[in-house]
Amino acid sequence: MKPVAAPPFGIFFLLLLPSPTLSQPTASSACPLDFSVIHPFLSPASLSADSRCNYLLQLLHLVLSHYLLTQSLFHPSLDAAPACWAAFQAALLPASLDVRATCGFRTPWISQGCMNLTSRDDFESRLPYSANLDMDTNCNRSLIPTPACTACTASLARITSNYLPGPNYGNVSDCTAYPSIYAAAAISRLGPGNVYCYFLLSATSTSRRRTSIWIYTVVAAVCILLLLALAAWICLRRRRSRRRTPTTTTRPSPALDSISASTTLVKFAFDEIKRATRNFSRENIIGHGGFGNVYKGVLRDGTYVALKRFKNCSAAGDASFAHEVEVIASVRHINLLALRGYCIATTQMEGHQRIIICDLMCNGSLYDHLFTTEDHRRLTWPLRQKIAVGTARGLAYLHNEVQPAIIHRDIKASNILLDENFEPKVADFGLAKYAPEGMSHLSTKVAGTLGYVSPEYALYGQLSEKSDVFGFGVLLLELLSGKKAFISLGEGQAFVLSDWAWSLVRTGRALDVIEEGMEELGPKEVLEKYVHVAVLSTHPQLHARPTMDQILKILETDLAAIPFIPDRPISILSNMEEIERSMSSSGSGHLFGHAGYQSNNTFGKDGEILNDSGILSQWSVASSNLDKP
Repeated sequence: MKPVAAPPFGIFFLLLLPSPTLSQPTASSACPLDFSVIHPFLSPASLSADSRCNYLLQLLHLVLSHYLLTQSLFHPSLDAAPACWAAFQAALLPASLDVRATCGFRTPWISQGCMNLTSRDDFESRLPYSANLDMDTNCNRSLIPTPACTACTASLARITSNYLPGPNYGNVSDCTAYPSIYAAAAISRLGPGNVYCYFLLSATSTSRRRTSIWIYTVVAAVCILLLLALAAWICLRRRRSRRRTPTTTTRPSPALDSISASTTLVKFAFDEIKRATRNFSRENIIGHGGFGNVYKGVLRDGTYVALKRFKNCSAAGDASFAHEVEVIASVRHINLLALRGYCIATTQMEGHQRIIICDLMCNGSLYDHLFTTEDHRRLTWPLRQKIAVGTARGLAYLHNEVQPAIIHRDIKASNILLDENFEPKVADFGLAKYAPEGMSHLSTKVAGTLGYVSPEYALYGQLSEKSDVFGFGVLLLELLSGKKAFISLGEGQAFVLSDWAWSLVRTGRALDVIEEGMEELGPKEVLEKYVHVAVLSTHPQLHARPTMDQILKILETDLAAIPFIPDRPISILSNMEEIERSMSSSGSGHLFGHAGYQSNNTFGKDGEILNDSGILSQWSVASSNLDKP
């Protein structure tokens, strides 16, 4: 695979194991890295934001990719590391932050490699021909369209998952960055769109050729004259327009005024939004919903974004819009979709416009990969496990770290977005509600998606954090099985995923829930644990479900113990023959009969599951042990 000529761009790599081939530093030497390549991508706003460390990492990715392009090496020698950090610091001026002190970077990390891969030849020889061909097919083209970028990043993710199982050390480098570094240097023709696809970096300025001072003077004089003439023409036109037509804007309501007062979000002009979406072109639509459409767009600085445009807006809906903006802006977590800004406008032609702007996720939604992938490539088990744990981590943050707690109310596959590394982002807080501490919420208006809504919320309007737990359990079953949560079969019949999984688990066939043909399956005991956690999370009884914090601890640890699952009532969709058959098969009327289940359970004062003798079940014991050091 020969390198394609490319502009001087490159990337960086995360914290990696020290390479034994590196010699110990004897004396500081000059840095061979060219940090001038980052100048078009330096952003003072990004350097001052909370995510500046990740931004600095991507800039280093860029520099190291250029080094690979010119020297066929992934990183400089260890004795050049101090000089390289000093050069990086100088390239960021006039920024005053100390890179290593701010982000906790250690000096040797810029020279340490992944799995002893130090050169381009090392990397290419590690991959089989089929992997190189897959990467070349998907990445050797322009990556500006979102589908092309998604295909390339998915190919790079497969390279990492299948051939680079290197461990993570510190907070900088691991093997996940190597495929992107290599692809950007050796495969792809890089332009602003491709750089963004690989590293989420957008050019902040356009490079121009230098010309003579006298030419600039002449051009400036001509421009001034033209501007004066244009200003006079605009003023005259505005005066005439004011005489003929009424004003096209109205004052926002007090509810919208509160957004500016309570957040630091960017308020975009409506004209800028129209330019970014090519006047809301149908080709830019990437999602639909009851609220309206979601568009992809490109801002003036080259940043790719997703724009959620609410339909049927009126002044009466300003409070709901303000609520969603304030909820999303109030949370900051790696597994929650961050809000970039918003737009409010009222014009004579378009009417009320309410729009929120977020970063565009390169890999779309989990629903896309599970149910609408054209090439039918299944997510591997390591990726599914990463998505499950990340989603649980985001929900646990909403329930336990935010005060008051936030209940999402609409957990489903289409609301789990995936970034370039398949890190899940919980999105769409339009239905979120604040939960007073220690209380559940009673609602007369139930909102959510069929198949994901918990029984107590659907029947009685009782809303609590356990409602999100139920939705997460259904989502986890979809992730494990590749089946949809609810499918209408006609004539009053329906397939309910949670009931189907329960029927398998109660007869000792938990592994039958796992999707057939899933690649890179993990240990059977781990898979079985995930299935049991999902089934327990979808238990019809509110207090039988664990909390998101308990679920996260179980999924994150190597604990292999399978929790007892209390008996559950017959599904409301079952017919009388099924009910009578199940009752007769259990003898005592309890629908269970296999290890892993506990009948005749009672509940303690805090909702923990108790057996007949009042001893905490294995689930509660296992969860409580996780809290101990």
